[in-house]
Amino acid sequence: MQIYNSLSGKKENFSPLVGNDVKMYTCGVTVYDRSHIGHARSLYIFDVIRRYLKFRGFNVTFVRNITDIDDKIIDRANETKRPARDVSEEQIRHYYEDLKALNVLPGDVEPKATDNIPEMISHIQGLLGKGFAYAIPGGDVYFDVRAFKDYGKLSGQSIDKMHEAVRIEKDSRKKDPLDFVLWKASKPGEPAWDSPWGKGRPGWHIECSCMSMKHLATPTLDIHAGGRDLIFPHHENEIAQSEALTGTRFAKYWIHHGLLTVNGQKMSKSLGNFMTVQEALSKYTADEIKMFFLFSHYASNIDFSEEKILEARKALGKFDVLFWRAAELLKGRQAEPVQAGFVSKYKHEFIEAMDDDFNTPKALAALFNLLNDTNTYIDQNSDDPNYWGVIYHAVDILESLARGIFGLFLQEKDKELSPELQSLLDERAQARELKNFKRSDELRALLKEKGVAVEDGKAGQTWRWI
Repeated sequence: MQIYNSLSGKKENFSPLVGNDVKMYTCGVTVYDRSHIGHARSLYIFDVIRRYLKFRGFNVTFVRNITDIDDKIIDRANETKRPARDVSEEQIRHYYEDLKALNVLPGDVEPKATDNIPEMISHIQGLLGKGFAYAIPGGDVYFDVRAFKDYGKLSGQSIDKMHEAVRIEKDSRKKDPLDFVLWKASKPGEPAWDSPWGKGRPGWHIECSCMSMKHLATPTLDIHAGGRDLIFPHHENEIAQSEALTGTRFAKYWIHHGLLTVNGQKMSKSLGNFMTVQEALSKYTADEIKMFFLFSHYASNIDFSEEKILEARKALGKFDVLFWRAAELLKGRQAEPVQAGFVSKYKHEFIEAMDDDFNTPKALAALFNLLNDTNTYIDQNSDDPNYWGVIYHAVDILESLARGIFGLFLQEKDKELSPELQSLLDERAQARELKNFKRSDELRALLKEKGVAVEDGKAGQTWRWI
């Protein structure tokens, strides 16, 4: 298995630090507002990666943090005249609702920043003791980037180049404009915790270093993941403040997903193209959104549009056709799975694609080839003594990969028909047998109005929900 490592800038063979155990951390949401579809991509794609690593036999411990103290949360609290904690707790509830609706698994641990303040204070004290940080009058503590010789190794920029390329807020109290805050003195009325430097709260960057190392119980993670927009300064700063304290590398592999635009533009409320997960799910199914994400490699930038969602809907319909068709054919049969060459071939192609830096477009192509060849098999091999077993096995493999790894809900294949619909299907089958094609067509149209699509093939009449 190979993974593209942002730190080295190339694909590398994947090998955990300790045996078969994979310790994986990804930056979570800042809970000041509802999660949007950009967050959905991040949450989903790293869930797929986690699922696939487990499928390949690794023991994965997955930690994803929740930032529940931040300037944005405080600003929202002031706007709505509520305590900051009420804002964050409300949005945490919404966050878990979104995870459930998307069928994205929660982390093994999802620590909140406010539950880990003592560890952050201890970490900052360690950096001060080693000369990598400095406190200034008023209660702020900053990391000294020039004291850490490897600063810039993730983003590939020297400190001097960063000064040229990045607009940095100037603060005359800092030694260097790039120095970042580890502890921030709180203003009157803001949430605050006691510290050796006075009442305050942690900076954003220090949260991830402390929570990842604490909850994964290691100074070196196997995988640290996040969006490409976090490489600088967030992940760069995480490396600096972690390695400066521990003296060892912070993460072996860095995985970054591409960014999302909407109709060719950056998502923005002012442009009217901002879409929360909740809003997206009111228009599209979770599977349609996820299929859209799977169409592109995780590292690619993607553009969200109605046209592409319709393509995803059409693709998902192919799963429905086969699942409903197979369910009808296998109904009442005690079929045992029988392996077939075409099934093994496409399962191998799926694994080969996912082993190559989690290439979901190629993996999807393997699933659709399996789907198409299964339909062909159903049409052309009804005289095969292993007919039912091959169909059972093909559909089982297709479902296990699409549901188990890609987390697709898919239509429930065992959904029951009402007696009325079953009666119409039986009548249509009889009309076909009697060659009363006019009545057969009338019943097909009637069933379609009621949400049931009917198809005829060598194996007889099959149906599916529309």
